[in-house]
Amino acid sequence: MTDQSEPKMTISQRAMIGTQPAADDAPFLHSLNPEQREAAMALEGPVLVLAGAGTGKTRVLIARLANLVYSRRARPYEILAVTFTNKAAHEMRERCERILGEAGSGLQWLGTFHSLSAKLLRRHAELVGLKSTFTIIDTDDSIRLLKQIIEAENIDTKRWTPRFLASLIDGWKNRALVPSKVPKGEAFQFADGKGVALYQIYQTRLKTLNCADFGDLLLETINMFQQFPDVLTQYQQKFKYILVDEYQDTNVAQYLWLRLLAAGHKNLCVVGDDDQSIYGWRGAEVENILRFSRDFEGTKTIRLERNYRSTKHILGAASGIIAGNSARLGKTLWTDEDGGETVKVRGVWDGEAEARLISDDMESLKSSGMNYQDMAVLVRASWQMRAFEDRFIMVGLPYKVIGGPRFFERAEIRDAHAYLRLIRHTDDDLAFERVVNQPRRGV
Repeated sequence: MTDQSEPKMTISQRAMIGTQPAADDAPFLHSLNPEQREAAMALEGPVLVLAGAGTGKTRVLIARLANLVYSRRARPYEILAVTFTNKAAHEMRERCERILGEAGSGLQWLGTFHSLSAKLLRRHAELVGLKSTFTIIDTDDSIRLLKQIIEAENIDTKRWTPRFLASLIDGWKNRALVPSKVPKGEAFQFADGKGVALYQIYQTRLKTLNCADFGDLLLETINMFQQFPDVLTQYQQKFKYILVDEYQDTNVAQYLWLRLLAAGHKNLCVVGDDDQSIYGWRGAEVENILRFSRDFEGTKTIRLERNYRSTKHILGAASGIIAGNSARLGKTLWTDEDGGETVKVRGVWDGEAEARLISDDMESLKSSGMNYQDMAVLVRASWQMRAFEDRFIMVGLPYKVIGGPRFFERAEIRDAHAYLRLIRHTDDDLAFERVVNQPRRGV
């Protein structure tokens, strides 16, 4: 037993010197509810955490990750943690460092599928025909390169657009299909059967330019793992535990990537919600989460059902709607919050009528004492904002648009980036073509 006079050590010190405290000794577990605690403590084998909206899944992921380090089951750099966005990765890293202190700074493999794949590829680029200094091109550069290829093959770019071919190729890559694996019938979706041949030319051209697009980051990593089993074994042994957030939004390529890495120890924990899969339009396969228990024998399934975000009326309305979906694993969200205001459903003729209705509601709330800064209008797509903006301007209602083009998608930022790429790689033809007439030089 520990002498009561012994000074208490920090979590960081415990993790660094190798003591293995009981799980109940971890202070970051004390604030979790029973289901969250169970998920944070079930460290061995495959685990599926079905986390409903607002049930604290991020807290569970962080507690689980911290517990792996705290209990000395793995060093920070032996944990692979995958998030859906860079912002989520940054938040998770900061919160883990607050809990683990010095030990938390060793979380080297925490990021998105694409960022982690890029890191792996830079280490082994030569195995897939690239140099470690390869450039990751964006959608705009990809479309420009495809336009060159289509025109070189004497195909009408107005009838068979580069953007359409780019979407086809992206879909094939999301399913981990190299040109030779694309079903023959799908080749006829572009230019009367030339789609796969153009895909192959595109891939060859990318290698010549020492470039990779976003789809290649996972595709090339999967190819590397499959063609070089020794490399795969190296990383299977390195990553003792794997954690994945937003698993319901993974596509086929991401699923294969994870399955290859977890095939050895099967210490894979995925957190997701089959009721929140909204990215099918860009390749996400909700079936990945639905079949997880079949793919990984002995899976422990934990349901997080206590909601900390919404009122009973909102949960009731949402549950009533989604109960009609038969393709789900099932869970029942509940809350201690009071009933709150009821959910109202109102119909309008068009976007303009909707904007008038909403602006009238906002002015009514304002007159009753609420501030405009405490109101928000959520839209499904950015094009729907136009009607609201027109209406708000007309009635003099102050507003602020949240969103718009991402920083690196702005034309001037793309141009500056292309200049920097050209400075580093003088043979980067795509970058050269972008800036040779920017600003206009009459070239």
